[in-house]
Amino acid sequence: MTALKADERNQDMRKQLMNMLESRKHEMIRIRRHLHENPELSFQEEKTAQYIANFYKGKDCTIQTGVGGGYGIVVTIKGSRPGKTIGLRADFDALPIQEETGLPFQSKNQGVMHACGHDGHTAYLMVLADCLIEWREHLPGTIKIIHQPAEETPPGGAKGMLESGLLSDLDAIFGIHLFPNIPTGVAAWRSGYTMAGRTFFQLHIQGKGGHGSTPHLANDAIVAGSHFVTAVQTIVSRRLNPFDLGVVTIGSFDGKGSFNVIKDSVQLEGDVRYMTPEVQELIGREMHRIVDGLEVQFGVKCRFSYTADYPPVYNDPGLSLLVKESLESMNDPDIRQVVESPMLSGSEDFSYFAQSIPGAFFFIGCRPKDAEVVYYNHHPKFDIDEDALLAAAKAAAQVACHYFEKA
Repeated sequence: MTALKADERNQDMRKQLMNMLESRKHEMIRIRRHLHENPELSFQEEKTAQYIANFYKGKDCTIQTGVGGGYGIVVTIKGSRPGKTIGLRADFDALPIQEETGLPFQSKNQGVMHACGHDGHTAYLMVLADCLIEWREHLPGTIKIIHQPAEETPPGGAKGMLESGLLSDLDAIFGIHLFPNIPTGVAAWRSGYTMAGRTFFQLHIQGKGGHGSTPHLANDAIVAGSHFVTAVQTIVSRRLNPFDLGVVTIGSFDGKGSFNVIKDSVQLEGDVRYMTPEVQELIGREMHRIVDGLEVQFGVKCRFSYTADYPPVYNDPGLSLLVKESLESMNDPDIRQVVESPMLSGSEDFSYFAQSIPGAFFFIGCRPKDAEVVYYNHHPKFDIDEDALLAAAKAAAQVACHYFEKA
């Protein structure tokens, strides 16, 4: 077979797969709405995992549940011909947020919401996987569908799934995230460091309490804590290279007491975002110096912890280029534009997969139609344009097909 005929045959087969996905768009929406109505928090996704596993029962694939000691699911689809093995990953946990969208399929679970698009990730991947099962005679290799729990809460679900050993044979792994700040129909890729790592810190300051009328007899923990809040921002402004990404956030300052009492202790918590391990180490080192200074300057005692959560997402340059080229060549109305993404300061435990396996994590726009205000991920009014589900399914299918053709 000539190269031209082989290329035409590949295009015909890919078109068949895309048509299959288009015919099942409403099923993706139905699944997404079911998941949206029934969200479960990280490490508690028992019913969601059962729903996903039941979807694959009786299909020509291998289903492995409880992967990683939790609710992880790996579905293996073997093609008719031997070849490379790749992974397609989607997460399925929700967030501890009270939904305020007013949607007819709003969350039924008080204080729990799919506010990050994981319901959409799971819906598109389930239908794509089913289409790939039907299409497997054209598949020159193996695809492992990775339904991952607990992305939102450290230590996350990715680490356990990796440690299970079931993914050790992957030659490459791909993941997609829906973002409403990107218009529907737009896909975004990036090579190298793409999403920030995250570190959690906690500071307990023990001073000496007293009465507001006699401050000289006390060591005010609130004053020491307030100094810490402002001082740590100088790390980013005066210790960090201006071309490096670093963010320090104080998310909690527990200093409530009586209005006329000098509080003897306070607790602060926050997180740090960074794009390289070197920045993570620098910020930690400078924070320790500031904490040591608090003890000397204010006469207090401090307990400080600085614990790394998720590492930065690093996209393999070769796979990133493959994603870019394959999406640009689609000529499909559901993917109208392909752009390069800037670095993002949000974190993702896909980073663990990409540390162990060559990977590429890219983004699909889902901005709701005619929205006057776009609510970003993790907002109580977060919503997506459900047309993005088909776009994500097509994008993942296109990238997988392109990978096998280039392998």
